[in-house]
Amino acid sequence: MWGKMGDWRLSRICDEFIIEEVNMWGSQFRAFLLMLGLAVFSEASQSAPYQITVLATNISDYGGLGEWSFAALFEAEQDAVLFDTGFKEDTVLHNVLHLGVDLSGVEKVVLSHFHSDHTGGLLILRKHFRPANEAALSQVYVAAGFFDQRATAKGVEVGPGAFASAQDFKAAAEALGIRFTVVTEPTEIAPKLWLTGPVPRIEEHYNGPAGLFINQDGKSVPDIIMDDQSLGYLTDKGWLMTSGCGHSGLINTGKVLQSIKDAPIYSIVGGFHLWQADNETLDRTASWLEEQGLGLMMGGHCTGIAAAETIASQLKLPRSQISHAAIGSVITPELTIIRSSVE
Repeated sequence: MWGKMGDWRLSRICDEFIIEEVNMWGSQFRAFLLMLGLAVFSEASQSAPYQITVLATNISDYGGLGEWSFAALFEAEQDAVLFDTGFKEDTVLHNVLHLGVDLSGVEKVVLSHFHSDHTGGLLILRKHFRPANEAALSQVYVAAGFFDQRATAKGVEVGPGAFASAQDFKAAAEALGIRFTVVTEPTEIAPKLWLTGPVPRIEEHYNGPAGLFINQDGKSVPDIIMDDQSLGYLTDKGWLMTSGCGHSGLINTGKVLQSIKDAPIYSIVGGFHLWQADNETLDRTASWLEEQGLGLMMGGHCTGIAAAETIASQLKLPRSQISHAAIGSVITPELTIIRSSVE
């Protein structure tokens, strides 16, 4: 009797032990599969590189519209971001139709700062591509201070795009279904794409035009465009830094990106407002870029061809690694330059 009962109890204990072990290992196995799935998903979401196409800048290819402005499309399999929207409302629209670029699948837009030469095309682009996709160009990222009202010394108001009032611009955009996100700190908006948000003025105080003022604590003070922000693309070779005008200073901006991840500043793309810079400023900027490992440069808009050539010469960059951005200029996912028809 005891032997049968003992065998039964032993068998039950063994069965329970096996079941418990299977459950435990099953749970751990499921957790492992979940972690593996997340890792694969994370790796996949982080692995697809972006192609960068210039859609607005000073120089045009045959058939495009060139103007004093900037816009570029970052496009990958899993996401796409439009950086700036040009000056005249129809410039970028004309150029994307000319280049055969479809923006209907692009939902995210970055406005580098409030100036009209970077914000002018937003509304018409939203209107044009919205019928194909309700979410097209609907999520717009601006840095804190973007909606501060600017005015001349005589009190003439100046706002984004063709608007005198910053709030009128905001209301018109929201009436089209656009949602604004105000960025206050470094923020990842797509895999490997980071916005700096407002850039602390440490090395450079301000790099840009004078003549506009904002109200600060009841006093009218010169506007130094504290809403200036840049887009950092973390490539396998380091940061690719894209600026609309770089009013915060190229070095300041680069240091913000390196505070996110300490990596080389491998490439700079867009406008950096160096066209009027003196030799001392250019030498200092070039030396810093050389120290940070710059290997690829596509300077457009307000960078200035002479300034770009000076920096490239000091760094001994080969011609294959420097471009004076024109409509249709491309940086491939492999980080090589495809020149437009006029380069």
